[in-house]
This record gives sequence, C-alpha cells and structure tokens, in this order.
Amino acid sequence: MDWDEVADCEGLLCPLPVLRARKRLIAMAPGQVLCLRATDAMARIDLPHFCAEAGHDYLGSRDEAGVTLHLVRRGAVVA
Repeated sequence: MDWDEVADCEGLLCPLPVLRARKRLIAMAPGQVLCLRATDAMARIDLPHFCAEAGHDYLGSRDEAGVTLHLVRRGAVVA
C-alpha cells in the first residue's frame, strides 16, 4: 500500500508517536494515508486505540528492519 505522508517517530516513547500522528493527521486531507515509523512497542496498542477514538482508520502495521510501519487513513472529522 502507498501512503501520502511519513512521520518518523523512531526512538520516541509513548505518548509521543500518537501525539505526532495526531498533529500530522490534522494537516492532511480526509482519505489520505499516513505512514508512521515507530520503534516503541506500545505504538501497536496506542495507535489503533487513538484511531478508534479520533475517527481515523488504522490500516495495520508491518515490520521493516527493526522499525514498525503503521498505516493510518485520515477520517472525515478530526477529534
């Protein structure tokens, strides 16, 4: 899957990856996809929860060379 924006959160710990994702998503158009690069294991739990609460679609994750790529589609309304 392709994405429109990348947020590099490597080395950042909870809650910073979610806060960076929120900030980046606010600036994106509805339907665009954010790829968030994270090394914090808690991002696997925090990002899907954040997306459910904020109205975004968590599209899943995959590991790539020690970094997890999380894909989020921006929802129509940003909370």
